[in-house]
Amino acid sequence: MRQLLRIIPAAFSLALIAATAQAQVAKKTPATADTSAVGERGAKLAETGHCAEALPLLKKSFPATSDKELKLRVGFDAVRCAMTLNQADLAVDFLRSLNREFPRSPEVLYLSVHIYSDLSTRASQELLAAAPDSYQAHQLNAESLEIQGKWEEAATEYRKILEQNPHVAGIHFRLGRILLSKPDPDKLLTDQAKREFQQELEIDPTNAGAEYVLGELARQAQQTPEAIEHFSRATRLDAGFGDAFLGLGMVLVSNKQYSDAISPLETAVKAQPANPTGHYYLAIAYGRVGRKQDAEKEAALHRQTSEVASKEDEAKSPKSPEAAPPQ
Repeated sequence: MRQLLRIIPAAFSLALIAATAQAQVAKKTPATADTSAVGERGAKLAETGHCAEALPLLKKSFPATSDKELKLRVGFDAVRCAMTLNQADLAVDFLRSLNREFPRSPEVLYLSVHIYSDLSTRASQELLAAAPDSYQAHQLNAESLEIQGKWEEAATEYRKILEQNPHVAGIHFRLGRILLSKPDPDKLLTDQAKREFQQELEIDPTNAGAEYVLGELARQAQQTPEAIEHFSRATRLDAGFGDAFLGLGMVLVSNKQYSDAISPLETAVKAQPANPTGHYYLAIAYGRVGRKQDAEKEAALHRQTSEVASKEDEAKSPKSPEAAPPQ
């Protein structure tokens, strides 16, 4: 279980928040009202380590403070003190208020990242301390191993969960996903993964992800009726599952069921407008049913999204070093 604590982001330094809060105000704003004076006093107390005395003043002054710089400072100090005093709910309340008052502020977004990371770390530590042998603790550890790409170790943890409780939802799904995550999985691994997804559906018939993956495996194996069945179930289970609608539309087009393919493909491109594949297959379906203008529009969208995707891929890929000049 110690592995988990190395992977989950470590709690950030509360002193860093204090320093950041102080950096927000280069000049002191004159106290033109009692609220400002209370806020200034609370901030000074917080920044000198007197959080128990500071927090009531910060809570009182924050809503009524009109000076933006002081409000930001008070909010930062309130979050820091709430975390120091183990008042997580209050810290989150202040954090939400800061995000409403200062939307898209880099300072507030940075603070949010670290606060939620710290809360996640605290919760995981509490779980490990309270129930180290629980299946939830094993699952948390397995998920962290997955993040590292340690597939075998993660699979071992998931199997321990099934030994304890064979009916925990989601575990067979994760085992199946691990099997398919291995480089170039052969037919044996694919069949094992398929069985895991089928077992998952026996435990949780509402798992749209398992239905989708089974549909994709059937599509790749050219098992059209089975693919249509699984993709259709996935779309019924999750109306916002864009990939499932795309998979269903693709297999229907491949089966020359063009009219039937139009509705799921329209849903897919609405959910994923930047995905060139949806536009490509919808252009085919429109064209085959005689909707020429719609087909031309989708074909144009396919070209546009393909160009954008290509540029994004080029931007992400490392540039090859230029050839060295001849000596």
